Amino acid sequence: MRLLRITTTFLTTASSSQLLSTPSLARPASSFLLSRRHRHHTSSWPSSSSLLCLALLGVAHRTDPRGTSSSAAIFAAAAEGNDREVDQQAEFDTDELPGECNATSSTSPSIMADIPPLSELYDAEYPGTAVRRLRSVRERVAILASDGTLDGEWESVRRRLLWAGGLRDLPDVSPGMGYTGHSFNDYNHVDLTTMNDEVSDNLNDGSVKGIAVGNRLGPGVRIASIPDLGPGGSWSTCAIGCASDPPRDVAHVQFRSRIAFKLVWVPNDGYDTFVLVDDDGALLASGRPSGGRLPSRREREMNYRIMKGSKYAVAADGLASGDNSTAMA
Repeated sequence: MRLLRITTTFLTTASSSQLLSTPSLARPASSFLLSRRHRHHTSSWPSSSSLLCLALLGVAHRTDPRGTSSSAAIFAAAAEGNDREVDQQAEFDTDELPGECNATSSTSPSIMADIPPLSELYDAEYPGTAVRRLRSVRERVAILASDGTLDGEWESVRRRLLWAGGLRDLPDVSPGMGYTGHSFNDYNHVDLTTMNDEVSDNLNDGSVKGIAVGNRLGPGVRIASIPDLGPGGSWSTCAIGCASDPPRDVAHVQFRSRIAFKLVWVPNDGYDTFVLVDDDGALLASGRPSGGRLPSRREREMNYRIMKGSKYAVAADGLASGDNSTAMA
């Protein structure tokens, strides 16, 4: 815009001094002005605009008996005289098209505020984890830890564990079609796992020892999972292999996911108390069912046996020895 105004001023001055005798260049200076509509569309201005200025200076040199020094003076005067007008035009341009810029400082912060931190969406070590769903499960477990329901009749306790884990109580459907009657009811299916949709159809390629090759769980996960807790699905996966470091169980190997919680029976005299621990073995809650048909004594003992010596047995060992110093996570 500044070059345009300088050139226009030069043409006006040159025309009034009869320096430009060529008819095509002697037309009114106003004919060189861009229309208001084109002021904001610089693509309509020739890319060789700087060459135009040099050409005009050359014309002045040939027609102005005072030489190029006076022509250059005309350009300098035009530049100095148009500084204030150019600044005013820039202000006008900004006011005229307030929506021309798509990203503004007034909207960007609100957009960014709606995007959760990466730590709430992704687990770099176990990328199959449905992180937001896992956190929702932990919030529900915290409710169970304080409302006393984990000390009730066993079947009621088990249903509350399913609720906390984001699973429906489906004891009457076929295995593989969302059946959850086995969840927390034997020694092995005690890992509440929250996995991303992208990995729920993963199969066991033989890496998880003691588990059938294949182990297709995806359809059941989708049927039984309660969507309220967030993206992904839940399942009570097999804990066998968890005593390895790192764990070599279904959650960590087949689904590459952390567990939201694990049920471990305490090795006291009656094996009648259980703890819920997180993926690091920290205590989340504990319960002592007051009645109902518990999993058999053999199942409860085997449950502890596959955890023994690992981080997942620490909280149970503490309760069995009477050590109540184990901190809640």
